[in-house]
Amino acid sequence: VQLQASGGGSVQSGASLRLSCAASERTLHGYTMGWFRQTPGKEREFVAAIRRSGGTIAIADSVKGRFTISSDFAKNTVYLEMKSLKAEDTALYYCAAGYGIITSAQRSAAAYADWGQGTQVTVSS
Repeated sequence: VQLQASGGGSVQSGASLRLSCAASERTLHGYTMGWFRQTPGKEREFVAAIRRSGGTIAIADSVKGRFTISSDFAKNTVYLEMKSLKAEDTALYYCAAGYGIITSAQRSAAAYADWGQGTQVTVSS
């Protein structure tokens, strides 16, 4: 699956952004789509995930209540709505796709086989 992430930018603290991830696959049945973020010198951090089948959603505690993951699988697109952004949300955000990921593994970057190129989010205080 080829993934194209977009929607990043530079904003002030408290602002909102919506990231989009468009997948090349015509159907994402059986896939889990995830968002991760990474800052220089740190490991890739789980942000959110949504499963195509059943719509199971997982959100990292660090963004719960501020970030929302949603999907429009008719458009093969997954979104990450980010509100009340903080300086610590500054990172390169990646979308990822993995087939057959079990629930307990969906927060692990190693479980995802396909990755987009990343979109930069910069939040200034």
